[in-house]
Amino acid sequence: MKAKKKKENFRSDCPISSALDLFGDKWSLLVIRDLVYFGERTFKDFSNADEKISSARLSDRLCKLEVLDLIIKSNHPTNKKVFVYRLTEKGMDLFPVIAEYVRWSNKYLNDHINEPAKQFSKQLEEDREGTLLKFMQKSS
Repeated sequence: MKAKKKKENFRSDCPISSALDLFGDKWSLLVIRDLVYFGERTFKDFSNADEKISSARLSDRLCKLEVLDLIIKSNHPTNKKVFVYRLTEKGMDLFPVIAEYVRWSNKYLNDHINEPAKQFSKQLEEDREGTLLKFMQKSS
């Protein structure tokens, strides 16, 4: 069943507020993170994330991201009961925003973030464009 598009209601014409109205909840950005950074592709993959999203909330967010044309859902090539998700170009364009969260967290929450995130942040500092391109090509 194809997700229906609906008109979004925005709180204001501020670009930050409008973007947050669309994808500003933590779960949507974490799904995008998982698609790009960890290469997750299925509902089960997302369900196994450390953040422990509930099945109902995950289903809601995947549907919302599809309606917003940030992800595309298709059947798994070998198991038609499983859906595979991938980012659209519009969704991929959010990855630099997520990368900036990582960079900021490395600077201000360094004692709290894991080593792979610290390494990713270091790569961003050394070659931001190359690092982003590498991950974006890997996930497309």
